[in-house]
Amino acid sequence: LTRWLPRHAMSFQAPRRHYVLLYAGLTAAGDAAQRRGRGQPPDWAQTRRVALLALTFHGNLNYVWLRALERALPGRRPAAVLGKVLCDQLLAAPVAVGAFYTGMSILQRKEDIFSDCKKKFWNTYKVRQLSNFVFVPVYLRTAYTGLCGFVWAAFICFSQESGDGTVKSAFMWLQREKVNADEEPSQK
Repeated sequence: LTRWLPRHAMSFQAPRRHYVLLYAGLTAAGDAAQRRGRGQPPDWAQTRRVALLALTFHGNLNYVWLRALERALPGRRPAAVLGKVLCDQLLAAPVAVGAFYTGMSILQRKEDIFSDCKKKFWNTYKVRQLSNFVFVPVYLRTAYTGLCGFVWAAFICFSQESGDGTVKSAFMWLQREKVNADEEPSQK
């Protein structure tokens, strides 16, 4: 990855707002892409809610968290990578997943703002990546995380709307099979 992008393209010198805006834009695009991938019409109100949540919370969380993690556990040594993955999985991932489902429920003005989180948290929590700390240099991590956020947003927005938070539902989505976590499969 570092061969294709010059070091100055996304350096620590780039302002925080650029990273956060990139993250929010990619997350919103992920929401729009998952709807299009399922053959559904755009829901711009939903995409705006996703973008707002990414802009106000998730983009900033990623920006601050990844830099703090790198300062606490610098480098790519196996011990440092393992430490980063463990910290990310045990500390940041639960906050990010919980904040997404709860934040979206608040923005959608649902009566029970914790319902989606209760139903989908553990399944979604299990669907996380660890390559970020192995293959991506520090100065590209926020941009890379934003790009992964695009894919992640497509998955988590799909899960929030009609999946159940599992990898199986994502594969079913990719195969264009209808998934609805609230309905039982019909008997034939």
